[in-house]
Amino acid sequence: MRALVLLAVLLGAGAAGAAPCSGNRLDIKTATGQVRLSVEIADDMAERAVGLMNRASMPKSSGMLFVYDHPQPVAFWMKNTLIPLDMIFIGPDGAVLRVHSNAVPHDLTPIHGGDGVLAVLEVNGGLSKALGITEGAVLRHPAFPEGTAIWSCDED
Repeated sequence: MRALVLLAVLLGAGAAGAAPCSGNRLDIKTATGQVRLSVEIADDMAERAVGLMNRASMPKSSGMLFVYDHPQPVAFWMKNTLIPLDMIFIGPDGAVLRVHSNAVPHDLTPIHGGDGVLAVLEVNGGLSKALGITEGAVLRHPAFPEGTAIWSCDED
């Protein structure tokens, strides 16, 4: 029941008249609907190096979006990360390329996202499954360039 309430809150969060595409907000279109999350941006080397390390918790409707200067192969690990995370690897068009669910805290095993990754969204472990975020889902955020993005900032 709590999962259904959480899902309803997250799905409804995007419907309330706010303009699309702000830097601290990210929209996700899944096969089952739309979701809006609050995000912190890690878009330089120092921010990406720290990420979500040493945090004891993260709000359910939040995440961190790691943005790179150009599409590239990326790999993450969970060193000094205290909470389980889902890692959502995203191409330059905003399409989800891969989802790694429930990465284990403190695990040093590299988690590869594949080639051509422009961004990685980290959310609480299990949230991607609860929200239906799978390969092929599409994200909308200013990090995905107009003209390249499947779901542009000027669309509803």
